[in-house]
Amino acid sequence: MDYPSFLFLSLFLISIYVYIISGRRNSRLPPGPYPLPVIGNLFQLSNKPHRSLATLSKRYGPLMSLKLGSKTTIVVSSPDMAKELFHTNDKLFSSRSVPNILRLMDRHKYSMVFLPAGEQWRRLRRISREYLLSGQCLDASQQLRMEKVHELLDHVSQCCINEKAVNVGAAAFTTAVNILSNLIFSKDLCQYVSSESQEFKDAIWGVMEISGKPNLVDFFPILSPLDPQGLTRQGRVYFQKLYGIFDRIIDQRLETRASSSSDEDLKSTKKDLLDVLLNLLNFKDESKFSRNGLIHLLMDLFIAGADTTSTTFEWAMTELIRNPKKMETARLEITKLIQNNKMHIQEKHISQLPYLQAITKETLRLYPPAPFLIPHEAIHDVEIQGFVVPKNAQILCNVWAIGRDLNIWSDPETFMPERFLEADIDYRGQNFELIPFGSGRRICPGLNAAHRMLHVMLGSLIQKFDWKLEGNMKVEDMNMEEKFGLTCPRNVPLMAVPIKL
Repeated sequence: MDYPSFLFLSLFLISIYVYIISGRRNSRLPPGPYPLPVIGNLFQLSNKPHRSLATLSKRYGPLMSLKLGSKTTIVVSSPDMAKELFHTNDKLFSSRSVPNILRLMDRHKYSMVFLPAGEQWRRLRRISREYLLSGQCLDASQQLRMEKVHELLDHVSQCCINEKAVNVGAAAFTTAVNILSNLIFSKDLCQYVSSESQEFKDAIWGVMEISGKPNLVDFFPILSPLDPQGLTRQGRVYFQKLYGIFDRIIDQRLETRASSSSDEDLKSTKKDLLDVLLNLLNFKDESKFSRNGLIHLLMDLFIAGADTTSTTFEWAMTELIRNPKKMETARLEITKLIQNNKMHIQEKHISQLPYLQAITKETLRLYPPAPFLIPHEAIHDVEIQGFVVPKNAQILCNVWAIGRDLNIWSDPETFMPERFLEADIDYRGQNFELIPFGSGRRICPGLNAAHRMLHVMLGSLIQKFDWKLEGNMKVEDMNMEEKFGLTCPRNVPLMAVPIKL
């Protein structure tokens, strides 16, 4: 059969199958727009689905059902509904809906992010917490983080001397990557001005962008061999690059360990996280912690840790440049606490800087790094307030919509950190009007690390520099559009010129 005939037959069979399925719409599903045959509600999504689904939820309610091709999708758009699903019924919605692109290289079989909440997932969470993300580990690695923040300040100072604009998001990304890479590998993976690390940056940014793009294969699995949008092909390139980078680093470390003259040499050498993880490997049982599992864990740490931090940081700086009085308020708070300008903000200062914390909360409210979190999946049919969320339904929690809901927030489109000085709201998963890191057993394990990094990086750049837009652009002329992916960075990178204080 030639290719056009195969394509026509495939689409015809899809049409029949989906028409039958959509004709049996469960009357106990939550309300939602009626699906068209075959395509369901796909045409009601835009290139920014978090915005179009927020609009639909205003009409159909905070628990809404959609048919996206052959996939039943439930959209949650209120704190009460989020609490019902991710607290009251946390275990029943603890599975993951894995997009086709993230099944490449068997990511779904090894990644802590996409594994079902079983023994292997618990093992990876335990390893991450015990050796990297616990409070004790974060305290022990504080000095390293401060060294990398000082390197960021040195880079910004050099741009200041040269009167060059800083690519704020890229600089934050480099800092976040190097904090992680020094903890794990004892070396930098990125440079601020060199193009040597561009392959690594492009691979991570590429993964984040294509992972969030609506993919026809997810809605019509029968199209998987055709890869109609080319996303599988692009994704394979990005993942293979990352896999290759980590694979080479592991090989180099194993060679170094093998060439050590004795066990005593190994014991006397300062160990980083990679050494610890290599000691945990089980070469005989792939179901335990294998080399494949190690590489995918490294991907999880770098993809989630670097991109989300830099995206939030860039949006915070964007809003502060647009609102210079709020930046000045934050600076006065810092200088009042740290009166010697030669001293730097330390992590111990964060709790004493309520306005800086409010800026971070307000940024996460307006610009949650992952507008739908990571999609959940129902393990069984679950009854929620008289409606049925069916088994295997994809669950999208629209935290972007919750953060801009007029019923929850006054002047929701306005950047107003002061609102958090008057309300005892945090983003650690208990206040469901602000859950940018998720909640329940699937809450982001790197939350505490991100908390420390964001505040120290942001506070340091506020303390040491004032800022203006490149080319003397007026703040009202800034492009404030986001680029939709698994995260939502600025569509146009923030280029700002630092002014030494």
